[in-house]
Amino acid sequence: MSFLDDRRLMVKIAHMYYEQGCKQSEIAHTIGVSRSLVSKYLTKSRELGIVEIIIHEEENHPFTGLESKLEKRYGLREVVCINSNEGESSKAKLGVTASEYLLRMIRNGQTVGVSAGTTLYEVAKNMSSSQYFPELRFVPLVGGMGDERVDIHANQIVAKLAESLRAKYKLLHAPVLVDSKEAKDIIVDQSSIRSIFDIGKKADIAIVGIGGTPEHSTMVKSYLHQTSEEFEYGNIAGDILYNFIDENGEVASNAWNDKVIALDLEELKKIPLVIGVASGKEKIKAIKGALKGQLIHVLITDDETAKALLDY
Repeated sequence: MSFLDDRRLMVKIAHMYYEQGCKQSEIAHTIGVSRSLVSKYLTKSRELGIVEIIIHEEENHPFTGLESKLEKRYGLREVVCINSNEGESSKAKLGVTASEYLLRMIRNGQTVGVSAGTTLYEVAKNMSSSQYFPELRFVPLVGGMGDERVDIHANQIVAKLAESLRAKYKLLHAPVLVDSKEAKDIIVDQSSIRSIFDIGKKADIAIVGIGGTPEHSTMVKSYLHQTSEEFEYGNIAGDILYNFIDENGEVASNAWNDKVIALDLEELKKIPLVIGVASGKEKIKAIKGALKGQLIHVLITDDETAKALLDY
């Protein structure tokens, strides 16, 4: 009989490892076998059903299965779900979760690109750490929004994030929208503006919000009057980095996109880790488009939005 057929020894080793918490090296010494044989016994005991590992996810995090399905469906690196809750409190919870995720991923010396909006404001508001990152750098990926809700501008958000982590930051002194494509070309070609976007293009991580369809967008309501051309909503699913996208995640062709000051979405795709933070019924089409267009690698959302994305 082979050593690996000794079920009594298999049970004993499994008991020592899983119940008593002994290290494999300690078990090997006690039993009188090699450490590699202990490892083989443990593997064999799981294969034969002697040991069953049960993860009590329902009691601790009930959305693991949902997250896994979404990751597999869209080829995402990771999905993080929170419990859905109507109203502003849901956005606050999303901000807390996203800030914790970002804190897990950042390393000193990296550059983090940041978009704007109420959700990203919640991320910055809830960022807290006893660890400081003096060589970490935050940079805006979009222009500012004028005088309304200054706290949700990208410049304010990067400054707040940097302050919380004792990190560095850059500011982008440019508006969201300008009068014409020609004006945009001139502004983004200014050395002070171009240098910020050059840094953004080389970011290690980007954290971005995803806006819903235009009728639900605070940003659009505030600035659409600056566009004199007739604006067609038909093919727009939502926006990311102030760029309107269609349901396939492609940049929509319209007057707004020709005049918005923001990082190009093709450049966003080159950033190694893009974290999208968004939830809500009005954003399903936009999130779906961002996923289909492979604009993000990680999605932080709520369970109702995640279920809708699987059913959509």
